Amino acid sequence: MPAPTSSPRALALSTLLSVEKGKYGNIAVDTVLKRFDLSEPDRHLYTALVYGVTERKTTLEFLLSRFSSRPISELDGTVRLALCMGLYQLIYLDRIPDHAALDETVSLVSRKVSGYVNAVLRSYLRFEASLPRLPDGNTPPREKHLTTPEAWVSRFPELAEGDLSALSVCYGIPVSLCETFVTALGYATAASALAGFSQKPPMTLRVNTEKTTPEALAAELTAAGLTVRPAHYAATALRVPDGAITATEAFERGDFFIQDEASQLCVAALEARPGDVVADTCACPGSKSFGIALTMKNQGEVHSFDLHRSKLSLITSGAERLGLSIVTADERDARDPDPTLMGKCDRVLCDVPCSGLGVIAKKPEIRHKDLTESARLPAIQAAILEASAGYLKPGGVLVYSTCTVLPAENRDVIRAFLASHPEFEPLDFAFPAKDSEVSDIRSEGGMVTLLPDKNATDGFFIARLRKK
Repeated sequence: MPAPTSSPRALALSTLLSVEKGKYGNIAVDTVLKRFDLSEPDRHLYTALVYGVTERKTTLEFLLSRFSSRPISELDGTVRLALCMGLYQLIYLDRIPDHAALDETVSLVSRKVSGYVNAVLRSYLRFEASLPRLPDGNTPPREKHLTTPEAWVSRFPELAEGDLSALSVCYGIPVSLCETFVTALGYATAASALAGFSQKPPMTLRVNTEKTTPEALAAELTAAGLTVRPAHYAATALRVPDGAITATEAFERGDFFIQDEASQLCVAALEARPGDVVADTCACPGSKSFGIALTMKNQGEVHSFDLHRSKLSLITSGAERLGLSIVTADERDARDPDPTLMGKCDRVLCDVPCSGLGVIAKKPEIRHKDLTESARLPAIQAAILEASAGYLKPGGVLVYSTCTVLPAENRDVIRAFLASHPEFEPLDFAFPAKDSEVSDIRSEGGMVTLLPDKNATDGFFIARLRKK
């Protein structure tokens, strides 16, 4: 039996404390949702608070530092996160009345600090009342108050003193990570990309073309009350709002699986054909293997390898639900290739472990990770690429991909590989946009970096190489 219901705000506060101690946000959230019998509105509030406060922690703590009479470094973790939750409700959740946000936040802390918490939140409301009105005299929506670095500087001039401070506070990105993006992309591109990462992305489906068509699936989901739109590039992709899409009959039948469009384009760049032998060297949770098998019309062989045996069931169960019989899953370190497949593969996909900075819109805790841990990744990525290249036949195609935007993990790895492997050459590719909301995708030197502001996808890198 499920545990008794509890306050969604109290549960959110407990989850945020565990995330600060190192627990993965999505795992912590899933655990709570399985344990507690929350109503649908309470589930939405709980998840909105956990993911929203995690995403906007930098912004919220900056505001706390301006409205608190005490240094936030001296605050107990429970008090600090409760205040962040209160501010998040006041700024980003218009459906929550002010009095409810204040009263419920105060109820989360002890009596000896309740007056202080109430005073901080009311200080923010007084600040909000001082903001410029719209031409019709109304106050603008709260989340629209401060949407650009320039707007933040106009209200808090001290932010102009640091080159990246306003960028950091505006988009909820720690200064150190802003610096990483600016170094990698340049200021203008980085600022635009960070604005893109601050928008909630739609969910993208990959249609199981062995069972249905995009048109038929779109019609069924629309009839079920979902808003369905075509994807920007991929013909087999559909965009839907985040929701209970996995509760639909279509999901149970295996008519689709969830896969970002960038990941789908990575599979498309491989251009696998029916009858091919393909190795997916870092396959879990399996969506790229599934996409490859569908491109091959479920004819041929897809060998899906992963370092973690515990995750292989995600591939086998997913392939079974989708009716894909050509996918096999095996435990293997990608740096130690399967000797029985050496020189026998038509296609190889290396979606290597990376810093994950391209998916911070979906995994907000990545914003606060220690980037020093990522310094060792390029060597691992290069080793995986080196080993995986041995699978290819002459004339075979290899796609290298990451969900990050850092050149050290992307372009630099590919250039170093090509410099030491003259038997490989870059192979350019393109994906024309199907609408005016995004830009055409065209590789240069066989490589391209996708960004949310330009392509409405995750931040993603794709490189395509051919063995001569």
